[in-house]
Amino acid sequence: MNWVGIAGRRELACIIAKELNMRNTILVIAAIAGAMSAPIAAQAQSEVTTGVRGGAVIINEGVGIAVDQRPAFRQYIVRERVPNYTIPDRVIVGGTLPETGVIYYDVPATFGATPYRYTVVNGETVLVEPRTRRIVQVID
Repeated sequence: MNWVGIAGRRELACIIAKELNMRNTILVIAAIAGAMSAPIAAQAQSEVTTGVRGGAVIINEGVGIAVDQRPAFRQYIVRERVPNYTIPDRVIVGGTLPETGVIYYDVPATFGATPYRYTVVNGETVLVEPRTRRIVQVID
């Protein structure tokens, strides 16, 4: 038997094990540092965002129906008897409505010029970007 060969292989195995242990330690430290810096980076943003299926969406209060016109707009919706569509998802700004099964209506000019359409989903009146069907405003 060649005892020198076995001892050399054992020494090589120890070196490899130490290198793997050091690599794993470095990866753990890098992961912890990355996880700790993410909240700091999020606080540095100047715009409010919300996580929604399909990505983050910037919430802009200047979009859609003005606050003082919302009661009149809600009355308009009731007067026009706009049908209510039911979807399984929550109705939130940034959410996307289905491609089929929902009818979108033009916003009357009396409520301001807007490129958006409206509909009623799950009992909520919403303004929708017509091309993407993304909710830009929930009229409360």
